[in-house]
Amino acid sequence: MWRGVYPAVTTKFNEDDRLDIAEMERCFSLQIEAGVDGIIVCGSLGEAMALEPEEKIEILKVAKSVAGDKKVLMTVCESSTARACRAALDAAEAGANGLMVLPGVPYRSAPHETVAHILAVTRAAGLPVMVYNNPVAYGVDVTLDMFAELAEEPLIVAMKESTDDIRRATEVFNRFGDRFDVFTGVDNLALESILMGVHGWVAGLVVAFPKETVAIWKLAQAGRLEEARAIYRWFRPLLDLDVSTNLVQNIKLAEVHAIGSTDRCRAPRMALSGAERTQVETVIKTAMACRPELPEL
Repeated sequence: MWRGVYPAVTTKFNEDDRLDIAEMERCFSLQIEAGVDGIIVCGSLGEAMALEPEEKIEILKVAKSVAGDKKVLMTVCESSTARACRAALDAAEAGANGLMVLPGVPYRSAPHETVAHILAVTRAAGLPVMVYNNPVAYGVDVTLDMFAELAEEPLIVAMKESTDDIRRATEVFNRFGDRFDVFTGVDNLALESILMGVHGWVAGLVVAFPKETVAIWKLAQAGRLEEARAIYRWFRPLLDLDVSTNLVQNIKLAEVHAIGSTDRCRAPRMALSGAERTQVETVIKTAMACRPELPEL
């Protein structure tokens, strides 16, 4: 159902902390122009936990307005199943093409609780669902045994695999064959995962470097691995910025330098400053100084 590069886009704010609609329209359009295959809004990188329900719907509508025929998925990450079901239904009514569903964080639910939560949210909206599995960040691993239960629900069509264990993708394919669309969700394991046969990449640094991200994906799909590997090796220090507690601040700072956007965050997050900002900017500027020329695709 879903294939290719799906940016987990950032949320843009004005100086007064309101949504910056115009800047999101511009930034989302850069993704579409670069050839991404869909957009995911209001995820971890989109500062979901700091957004109000009505703001999430507004962001979804912005993405839909620029996406054309590309799919737009809404992330559902709520601390109660009831709120998650309401959020899923609201997204469906607002035109989402699908959902990316997390367990009910920050509570670290038991396996049966996690399965029940995901099934309830899926059935509330009636939309196709990508299950976001990130035990490193959220402390809940949606295991293969749990996916075996979820496989009984036809609306659950995909998984975002963010266990940080490259072996998991092969284990999924060995057990489930083509039952699920498998997306890598760890930027600095992306090419490794692509070579293991994943169907897509839920990407972070793509918001600052969309053309390079799309090029890696398309080159790998075409079997042009040396060319893909060369770009990926250049990209790797930047991709490491995604694997951090400060991924939002890091990637928004990359957007400042690469696409002329802003790095405003919503409190309690704050834009990087001091030595930390200098360190991240050094990574970004070093990469941009030797940005590769992309091959014809």
